[in-house]
Amino acid sequence: MSESRPAVVSLRGVTKSFGAGGVTALQSIDLEVRPGEFVSLIGPSGCGKSTLLRIVGDLVEPTAGEVVVNGKSARQARLDGDYGIVFQDAVLYDWRTVARNISLPLELLGWDRARRAQRVRELLDLVELRGFENHHPWQLSGGMQQRVAIARALSFSPALLLMDEPFGALDEMTRERMNAELLRIWERSGSTVVFVTHSISEAVFLSTRVVVMSRRPGRIAAIVDIDLPQPRTADTREEPRFFELVTEVRDRLREGGLDEDRTAPDEGELVGEEAP
Repeated sequence: MSESRPAVVSLRGVTKSFGAGGVTALQSIDLEVRPGEFVSLIGPSGCGKSTLLRIVGDLVEPTAGEVVVNGKSARQARLDGDYGIVFQDAVLYDWRTVARNISLPLELLGWDRARRAQRVRELLDLVELRGFENHHPWQLSGGMQQRVAIARALSFSPALLLMDEPFGALDEMTRERMNAELLRIWERSGSTVVFVTHSISEAVFLSTRVVVMSRRPGRIAAIVDIDLPQPRTADTREEPRFFELVTEVRDRLREGGLDEDRTAPDEGELVGEEAP
């Protein structure tokens, strides 16, 4: 991680309101994400975590404020292929093999067959799925499908990887294994990651910083630096410092109103009003 290089993501005064009633999902968000960081967004349901991620990815437009990605507008960064996106559902095409799912962005970019094949082999090794290239998604476990989705998102070597609760539907044991896999992939790929989660322990285990958001309208309530050493392993979760950081993030969530306003609409419903 380099603090001397320009931020990969820079948000200034980002606000988002939805619908005729003007429901405000986000209010005055200021945040910078530096190259090589792994930043998690955490907060109560309806606080705008996913909305903020989609604004960075140019899937939703802010009502006010400035969004700069890789020194460009979010729209230009999307057109230039500066980021990959992974959602909670792997969103793979059942009629395409693993290899052809991974290669899809490269086909759209016009890469020739030989170049695509070489890149797919590299990515299969990265996510440890060599030997499954001719399988179809329905033949894979949920964790393996998410690894395919991550490989596809990394296929064109984006500077930024946006991840919206990619492991939320997995059982706890698979989720912990996928956390370790993601850290390995992040280290090897050199990408910057912005990651949405509802899990405090997941955020602490994965991140270099955890951004704690308040209840709606979402604001940044706190930013917690995660000083756990790398590489992180299963033993990391047993260290006293890990539990201290989990407690700190939980306390910041409580201060931000985690236990209040549980009648707020889910942020997915808000996003759905204007998402493409």
